[in-house]
Amino acid sequence: MLEIRNIKKAFGGLEVLKGIDLDVEKGDVVAILGPSGSGKTTLLRCINFLEKADEGVMRFDGEEFHFGRVSRREIARIRRKTAFVFQSYNLFRNKTALENVTEGLIVARKMPKAQAVEIGRRALDKVGLSDRYDYYPHQLSGGQQQRVGIARALATDPEIIFFDEPTSALDPELIGEVLAVMRALAEEGMTMLVVTHEMNFARTVSSKVVFMEDGAVLEAGPSKEFFESPKEERVKAFLRTINQEKESL
Repeated sequence: MLEIRNIKKAFGGLEVLKGIDLDVEKGDVVAILGPSGSGKTTLLRCINFLEKADEGVMRFDGEEFHFGRVSRREIARIRRKTAFVFQSYNLFRNKTALENVTEGLIVARKMPKAQAVEIGRRALDKVGLSDRYDYYPHQLSGGQQQRVGIARALATDPEIIFFDEPTSALDPELIGEVLAVMRALAEEGMTMLVVTHEMNFARTVSSKVVFMEDGAVLEAGPSKEFFESPKEERVKAFLRTINQEKESL
């Protein structure tokens, strides 16, 4: 479904992505793990063209795109089939939950308002916000705001959703409600690429794990294999640290 080959990105003289390969099949939930600064978010943003990669090829939905020379028309075509859930929600503060979900449908996709509202309500219902259509972001908790962000993504009927650390801005007690929505989407077969620090989600929900460090993929494979028998010493050390931190809580 989605194949990335040799994607590279530098900011000035700093190489952030050093020739990464990635494969995502339909229905996969791929968790991208690794320490801060390893290039995880940059990878996600380059795949969705929020950042411009310097090199590499993407094959998606039967088409091939070259990162260094992709056209605006091609980017628009890709984005009609994908959706992005941001770490910091990225909601319009002066619009209600429903308006945040329908804005892109009406403005970018030229959908009739009545149709967009119907789709928006269904999307908000799906993430458990059927009683929050008319609430503004400041009237919602962080978890509810992020669920609006997920509803906005779902409303576009994407083939794949990119999640950029969707719970990292949340208070601990609100993380569960967002992960529950993501778990339900995974069970329904939604294809997702998730940058996350939530190890339990990666272990129990994701089908594949990609571990990044210093702009490169150190290890990738099925989630069960990754957590139970990692191959790389650096990955083993990372998982030991995570387990020790969990035991100390």
